[in-house]
Amino acid sequence: MSSLAVQKAPSAAGTSGAARSRPPLRSRISLVPTITLLLGALYCLLPVAWVLIASTKSGRELFSTFTFLPGTGFADNLKDLNAYRDGVYWTWMGNSALYAGLGALLSTCVSAVSGYALAIYRFRGRETMFNILLAGVLMPPIILAVPQYLLMANADLTDSYWSVLLPQILSPYGVYLARIYAAAAVPGDVVEAGRMDGASEWRIFTRIALPMMIPGLVTVFLFQFVAVWNNFLLPYIMLSDDEKFPITLGLFTLLEQGSNQPALYTLVITGAFLAVIPLVALFLVVQRFWSLDLLSGAVKS
Repeated sequence: MSSLAVQKAPSAAGTSGAARSRPPLRSRISLVPTITLLLGALYCLLPVAWVLIASTKSGRELFSTFTFLPGTGFADNLKDLNAYRDGVYWTWMGNSALYAGLGALLSTCVSAVSGYALAIYRFRGRETMFNILLAGVLMPPIILAVPQYLLMANADLTDSYWSVLLPQILSPYGVYLARIYAAAAVPGDVVEAGRMDGASEWRIFTRIALPMMIPGLVTVFLFQFVAVWNNFLLPYIMLSDDEKFPITLGLFTLLEQGSNQPALYTLVITGAFLAVIPLVALFLVVQRFWSLDLLSGAVKS
């Protein structure tokens, strides 16, 4: 019996050692979200990496070298892009900055006022109006594009900057975010205190509620800026003058011409890479606002 016990002792010790060396079940399960996020990041960043590397290649290198091998033609590509039609590419970039910047700013203002009103005030039909806005979030843009074109045509605004700007001002998703954020960030007691002090409703909104809503409105601005910057369908329907094209539509026309002039492919790729830079820069500038506390804006004011 004693010898049998002695023989089994090492086996038990080895089993416990293996159990200690194996990671616990909870830690193994926690790796699944991390791996999923890494795969998602790889899926999103791989095309950006390809555009970055392809923009460094000349026309000959683009079709003859390994996909992720950098080339030597980035400077020449920039020079050719600047020279194409006397720098029309930068006109397209300026148009996109106008559409996205002004459109996102106006949309954020409308979303702030609408979201604050839906969150603070109690009036008949409020929930019905909000539900209609939520239905607008689910509406595909292509369904609204033709009615918007007909409205602009009746107002004689097609092929103008306003035909692209005006439909972007009202964002159902922006109003939804603004209402949710206003309901969480603006205490009703603060609003009532402002009223008791004799402040007007507009002063309460601009001086008390708006600073509290700044972090949420920055998010609305960023989402709307990216949506307008990347918008292709609406300018494609509204505009015919290529001097008013945004960068998305301008690169599309270059890509269509590339089927007959393969040399333009390098211009399209280089232009696409440059078009990503403003979005990355904007994200880096505004991301610091997301870390602010809900009430930090009111304290600072």
